[in-house]
Amino acid sequence: MTPKKGKTVTDEPDKNSEDEFTEMLRQFLSGNSELDPSKLASAAGLPSDPAAVAALMQQLQNAMQSSGDGVDWKVALDAAQQIAVADAAPTSPGQRSALEQALHVAELWLDEVTYVTELAATPRLLTRKEWATATMPVWTQVAEPVALSIADALTSVLKDQAPEELSGMMASASKLMRNIGGALFAMQLGQVVGQLSTEVVSGGDVGIPLMEEQQAALVPQNLEAFGEGLDIPADQVQLYLAVREIAHARLFRHAKWLRLHMISSITEFARGISIDTGRLEDLASSFDPSNPEELRQAMVSGALIPPKSESQLQALARLETTLALVEGWVDVVTAAATSRLPKRDAIAETVRRRRATGGPAESAFSTLVGLELRPRRLREAAAMWQAVTDAVGPEARDALWSHPDVTPTTDDIDNPEALVARLLAGAPEPDEMDLALEDFFRAEEAAGAGDAGDAAGAAGAAGDGGAAGDSGADRRDPEAPPAV
Repeated sequence: MTPKKGKTVTDEPDKNSEDEFTEMLRQFLSGNSELDPSKLASAAGLPSDPAAVAALMQQLQNAMQSSGDGVDWKVALDAAQQIAVADAAPTSPGQRSALEQALHVAELWLDEVTYVTELAATPRLLTRKEWATATMPVWTQVAEPVALSIADALTSVLKDQAPEELSGMMASASKLMRNIGGALFAMQLGQVVGQLSTEVVSGGDVGIPLMEEQQAALVPQNLEAFGEGLDIPADQVQLYLAVREIAHARLFRHAKWLRLHMISSITEFARGISIDTGRLEDLASSFDPSNPEELRQAMVSGALIPPKSESQLQALARLETTLALVEGWVDVVTAAATSRLPKRDAIAETVRRRRATGGPAESAFSTLVGLELRPRRLREAAAMWQAVTDAVGPEARDALWSHPDVTPTTDDIDNPEALVARLLAGAPEPDEMDLALEDFFRAEEAAGAGDAGDAAGAAGAAGDGGAAGDSGADRRDPEAPPAV
């Protein structure tokens, strides 16, 4: 057989293999296969109802047709939105009015106890779907390194495990497999974010800055559920959570470096994640296509993610310290701002316990990505901020967020007395070099002031003469503009 122009003999089998493999997948996705699609939906963490199965098949078909080589995160957004709207309840005009009033009062109360920048945008009231949509960019940024690692590892293992007669087929279809693997992971992330949208009460509820432009936001439907069973008046719960949310958003607007620092710590940790290919190979060798539950369990349990490396542990320690500092500061200023609320302490304890344990979706995210967003030393950090407030006042306390070099550290959380002592001591006494430099700059400033005075006098004299000349010109030309 004579090869076609522009192709080699070896190219043709690869192309035929790729076409054959693609057609095999299309047959499956069209339902012409012995594999039950509902079982694959279960492996993706979806319910087995016809609508979910049809959505999964459509997403995988889109992945096959994608010309890109990354993860299509629209898959995650679609999955999250589908869960978010499932049990959505509208916010009544009365609820909206009460929450808007609570947010307004919260800003006034925070003005009395903090010295951080006010928000540039009006706080928002979000539906669950709106929360999922607004926060998805950060979730995908955090999860992308893990998604790509899983897609790469899955492709590699499938190529290694494939029979020799199929090796050409798998090699040529590796990009296709990466897209499908990425789509499956994206759907799993979408399940997590969608479930989170039914649990969170605000934009900053999970600790990290999820909203763009440091936007403050409440989720009315979830906030109402939070207050059920607490035996606390609803207006007090609304006010307390509104103060917390605005305090969180204000802090990230004030300390402009803080959001980048936190997101960088998260992405640094995520980039260090590698997939346990040995575990994946074991799964591939014994994989039963008619029962993919084992593969789903390995993904959602974190079994494919090996123990953390030393660099990851260091990044995680930095992140946990920052989370504790942020949450501790928010706790202290919220307590001060809500001193008028009789049930303040009871609400605060409920919030702390909730943050310490996390909800089901937060736990699912930690196993999926291998990262827990928990402020483990929240109480110690709050105690440190309170000690600083008592010693030097709120203005000096909030000044500690002005730059990462002056922000408290883990050592300060361990020993707040030493931090307080440094703050009370203030700036060190100037030494001889400091005094000499001060004298030098004072002399330079005085000389500059003298030169400026001479120049101003000369300019004034010239100005007087010019003004007289201009007056004459005015008299000669009535149409001329008046002199300045």
